[in-house]
Amino acid sequence: MAIFSVFVVNKAGGLIYQLDSYAPRAEAEKTFSYPLDLLLKLHDERVLVAFGQRDGIRVGHAVLAINGVDVSGKLFAIGSQLSPEQGSSGIEMLETDTFKLHCFQTLTGIKFVVLADPRQAGIDSLLRKIYEIYSDFALKNPFYSLEMPIRCELFDQNLKLALEVAEKAGTFGPGS
Repeated sequence: MAIFSVFVVNKAGGLIYQLDSYAPRAEAEKTFSYPLDLLLKLHDERVLVAFGQRDGIRVGHAVLAINGVDVSGKLFAIGSQLSPEQGSSGIEMLETDTFKLHCFQTLTGIKFVVLADPRQAGIDSLLRKIYEIYSDFALKNPFYSLEMPIRCELFDQNLKLALEVAEKAGTFGPGS
């Protein structure tokens, strides 16, 4: 079991922190030269393969990045589109066969997102622990400005420690 990534998104929807804690195999990453044998189209703020097949890429696959630049839509927009509820506040959990995306939104609008193995347990507790770490080491840092990228060594260290504990134990108990 593994936790792949942690993201912190400010209330305006900007990414203020990202940690990739697990390096998956790069077999899904493909490099092509021009001209491209695939036809791409924009559909619901996603770039999809509309025509062509090559090296395991098929029609309907989503393009996540081009030359390292993210091409996907905002998390809130995706959550609002998927939700059957009118006026939804966004995604709490999105499950696929290869990962689960968990999101915890605070009352102030900060979102904590964890991308983990679908079998990983205790993610809700981990999200609350990440919020606690954010409160203790980012917000209480006199050099940190709200809504700005988090660049705090103590935040990094404690977050990595929390991820290690979560991966080994699977959950956070009271007093963790």
